[in-house]
Amino acid sequence: MNRQAVVALISGTVFGMGLAISGMSDPLRVRAFLDVAGHWDPTLAFVICGALLPMAVAWRIQARLKKPGVAPAFDLPIARRIDLRLLGGSAIFGIGWGIAGVCPGSAIADLAIKPVPAAIFVVAMLAGMGLRRLSAKRLPMARNTISATASQQSR
Repeated sequence: MNRQAVVALISGTVFGMGLAISGMSDPLRVRAFLDVAGHWDPTLAFVICGALLPMAVAWRIQARLKKPGVAPAFDLPIARRIDLRLLGGSAIFGIGWGIAGVCPGSAIADLAIKPVPAAIFVVAMLAGMGLRRLSAKRLPMARNTISATASQQSR
């Protein structure tokens, strides 16, 4: 296993443990956060705020580095504008998150805690990712986005 894979595995494990410890892998807690008109649970807001400080530090450090420690280049987003695709994708993600009470990160963590419901979500998520890749091969706009991303990564 190469260094990049080891760092990714460790990072994902720490992230999953954080989700489990904070209770954010519990769909009921996530739904309670989204239920602002009912029995609102602000726990997720505290978790998000707790993540802002280390990320702010990480972005400051990244800005000073020429390249990452275990990858050939940084894989940063190239899009700088808010468009309909971004808003639509965000809305679909938010609706799915609200309905299921699970996001991709917590779904992966849930595979260890409650494998059957999490597996159903993960399979559906992977199917959606596969459809996205398939549509990217057929739609010129999506193909341009992917090729722009690929060219950015090769720099």
